[in-house]
Amino acid sequence: MVDFLASAPFDLQAYLALALPIFGVAFISWLLSLKLGDVSIVDSLWSLMFLLALAVYLFTAEPLGWRSGLVLSLVALWSLRLSGYITWRNHGKGEDHRYQAIRRNNQPHFEFKSLYLVFGLQGFLAWVICLPTLAAVSGQTPPGPLDYAGVALWLTGMFFEVVGDAQLARFRANRGSKNEVLKTGLWRYTRHPNYFGEFLLWWGFYLLALSAGGGWTIFAPLLMTFLLLRVSGVALLEKDIGERRPAYREYVHQTNAFFPGPPGKESTA
Repeated sequence: MVDFLASAPFDLQAYLALALPIFGVAFISWLLSLKLGDVSIVDSLWSLMFLLALAVYLFTAEPLGWRSGLVLSLVALWSLRLSGYITWRNHGKGEDHRYQAIRRNNQPHFEFKSLYLVFGLQGFLAWVICLPTLAAVSGQTPPGPLDYAGVALWLTGMFFEVVGDAQLARFRANRGSKNEVLKTGLWRYTRHPNYFGEFLLWWGFYLLALSAGGGWTIFAPLLMTFLLLRVSGVALLEKDIGERRPAYREYVHQTNAFFPGPPGKESTA
C-alpha cells in the first residue's frame, strides 16, 4: 500500500507557471463575455482549463511517469465531452439564470467585476483542483491496486455524468411543459447524477495521484466535493427551483439530492 504521506517528484516551478496560461484564457474569455453580454460562457471553458493545465505541465515538467498518457487521455475525454455538451446545451439560450442572478446582485459595473468574480475565480479553482492530475503524472511508482480503483471510479463517474446528461437532454426535448420533472433512469435515484459523476471521477483522479505518491493533494477533491454540494452545484441549482417549478418540490421529497439511493423516501444526502 502506498504511504499516504509519500511525495511524488512534483515540479513546483512548472505548476506555478501554469497560472499564466490559465489566467490568460480566463482574461480572453472575459473579453469575449463583454462582447456577448453573457458570462455563462465560462461553463464551456471550465473543463478546458484542466486540459490546458495538464498539457502545459506535461510539456514543461520533468521527470514524468508512465501515468502521463493514461491521465492525459482521461482528462481529455472528460474535458472535451463536458465542454462540447455544455456549449451545445446553452447555444442560443442566452445567459444562464444563475449568472443572471449573480449579475443582478453585483451591480453596478458587473461587467468589470465579472473578471474576478466569475472568470478569475474559475481560473483559480481550476489551477488548484487540477493538482491531483499533475501529481499522478509526476509519480514513477509502478501500477498498483489504487490505479485500477482510480480508473474504475473514473469510469463509473463518467457513466453517471454522460448518461445523466443524455437522459436529461432527451427529456427536455420531449416534455410537455417546463413544470415536468425527470424522474426516470439515473434521475430516479439521485436528483443530480451528473454532479455525482463529477464527484466520482475527481476522486478517481485522486486515487491515481495517491498511487503515484501524491496523497497530499487530497484537498483538491475535497474542494471539488464542497463546490458540487454547497456552492456552484446542488445548492445553487436548487436555490429557487421549487418556486420556478412546483412539481420539483415533490421530487425533492422522493429522491436523494446527490448520492444515489432507493426512491420514495425523503433525503438530503
